[in-house]
Amino acid sequence: MTSAPPVEAEEPFEHPALFYSSDDEYLNGTIPFIDKGLSADEPVAVAVPKRNLESIRSALGGTAERVLLVDMGEVGANPGRIIPGVLHAFTDAHPDRRVRIIGEPIWPGRSEDEYTACVQHEALLNLAFNGRPVTKLCPYDAKGLDQRIITDAEATHPVLIDHAGRRPSDRYDPDRVLADCNRPFALPPRSAIERAADLATLDNARWFATAYGRRVGLSAMQLIDLEIALTELLTNSIHHGGGVGTFRVWTDGGHLVCEVNDAGQITDPLVGRRPSDDSEHYGRGLLLVNQVADLVRMHTGPQGTTVRIYLRLPER
Repeated sequence: MTSAPPVEAEEPFEHPALFYSSDDEYLNGTIPFIDKGLSADEPVAVAVPKRNLESIRSALGGTAERVLLVDMGEVGANPGRIIPGVLHAFTDAHPDRRVRIIGEPIWPGRSEDEYTACVQHEALLNLAFNGRPVTKLCPYDAKGLDQRIITDAEATHPVLIDHAGRRPSDRYDPDRVLADCNRPFALPPRSAIERAADLATLDNARWFATAYGRRVGLSAMQLIDLEIALTELLTNSIHHGGGVGTFRVWTDGGHLVCEVNDAGQITDPLVGRRPSDDSEHYGRGLLLVNQVADLVRMHTGPQGTTVRIYLRLPER
């Protein structure tokens, strides 16, 4: 196999995209990337879908013991968890060294809502790790993904790598992607049930939402997750969004969907995606919501903020 050209950058954070069209091209781009990091004594992590993870594990052989290997299908099922739960966790564990990470959050079969959250995640990486000594390689299945996804990857990555080599992206524009991801949601269906909640009625809101979740088949653990998420979102609305939040709940395909709307505006694009400790309060609620929900989407602007969460319904 031939290796992809090395990716060099003036900024500490390097964020190239790797476009591959075959298993050989995938390994040609990832294994030398890993080997280069290990040779430089850099900590290396790989978070990719299970099939590709096993290919990398097999190609590395005994060297795999020196690499953190995780299934992105599990840790990144909700893309909002990837930055705080995977990438920051790994980089913060090695504060005095450059780290090298392969992350593949987008693969064929992701839903449209999941994809929007994924491309937003890719754009936010450039803010989350700006100035940090991290090399983050993002593989894309150029054969299995729509051309629209490849075009978006060119906008979220300053450097592109494929079978022809390495080149700067002349379409690099992560701000455009973030703006596209912040468009208003389609209206909920007429079947959605709506309630308003303030500090005095917060307990009633929790009871109502969990009763609805129980009726549509959520498991006991999912009911706890729903209660946690709704509590955090409504508490944010009460304290930061005008004192009251409006929540709606409905089912859509295989998910229970719950959204909370209020009059506040969120100006921090990384809210809910930064690790926090006990001394921090801002953003901890949305961080927890990302941890318990299967998917989280948000629209915010001068007219207010809507956060929409998805919980997957058990198969009957």
